[in-house]
Amino acid sequence: MSDLRQPAETKYEHELAALAANDTAPRPPGWRLSPRAVETYILGSDKPVGGVAITPKYIGDRALVQVALATLASDRALMLVGEPGTAKSWLSEHLSAAISGTSALVVQGTAGTSEEHVKYGWNYALLLAEGPSQKALVPSPILRAMRDGRFARFEEITRTSSEIQDALISILSEKQIAVPELDQVVPAQRGFNLIATANTRDRGVNEMSAALKRRFNFITVPVVDDLEQEIRIVQKREAELRGDYQVGVEPPAELAKLLVTLFQELRAGVTKDGKTKVKTPGSVLSTAEAISVLFNSGILAQHFGTGKVTADDLSRSLLGAVSKEGGDDLKAVREYCETVAKGRAGLWKEFYASAKKRLAT
Repeated sequence: MSDLRQPAETKYEHELAALAANDTAPRPPGWRLSPRAVETYILGSDKPVGGVAITPKYIGDRALVQVALATLASDRALMLVGEPGTAKSWLSEHLSAAISGTSALVVQGTAGTSEEHVKYGWNYALLLAEGPSQKALVPSPILRAMRDGRFARFEEITRTSSEIQDALISILSEKQIAVPELDQVVPAQRGFNLIATANTRDRGVNEMSAALKRRFNFITVPVVDDLEQEIRIVQKREAELRGDYQVGVEPPAELAKLLVTLFQELRAGVTKDGKTKVKTPGSVLSTAEAISVLFNSGILAQHFGTGKVTADDLSRSLLGAVSKEGGDDLKAVREYCETVAKGRAGLWKEFYASAKKRLAT
């Protein structure tokens, strides 16, 4: 019986092992691989390494990955910012897996994130029975990363309160956490660093202080605007999900192209040829959302359809994704169908007929 979702260090264990065995470049203190080998792991390789094919985990700008690795090899923490669904968390996970051997030391930022999630807490049964002790101490993922010389990850940092964000300032400055109850100071071991992510759409939730920003090097993960590149990303990740969830129906390439084209045109507010302006919906039409829509279309086709993914399956999945933000977004899709999809040939005609029927209900 396999895990529902394997962490990167488990799923790609054979690739990481092959890279480590053939890695002769210098490694920063505490790193499992050299920066060059991590770059190969993230971006993939045209040639096998030690007889093992290295698949791309991130399809994007090589310079962005190199700057991220240079930051992580220094004493600065890394902040990945960008629109939702641009693979910030995905990149964070794979960087941590390749460099530290684990991506599991994660703090998920929410309105309920407390200082215990950032520093430490207590097993209160032991605390009451024995008083403060190492046995009663419950270390946070960040404290565990500091002790072991590994990377910690902090997801959606701007969703946490200002007080919780500020708790990171001393950690990133002093590279240590004080535990006054035990009269201890826990220093970070070589190899410790922090990768955080922040959503540009949520900047107003809890804006980071200038003091905290200075502790990070910011890298913006861009929205993919190259059509062929985004199609490759969507098809690759959808194929991985099909394998993980044992879905045996593969969407045709033409349908993937239709979906990504539609997403890009709605995001841009204009068709690819620049001739027709369209209304932009408020929903996040990200690459991650496109992957989800295409994958869901395959599930519909396998269990409730003909066994082949059709434009009707795609329209059903798409409308469910777009309707999250309410009726205005459905109006934007309806307008797009009438002004753009209606006049196109091939699968576009099937998609238009299906979407028109569903939008009318």
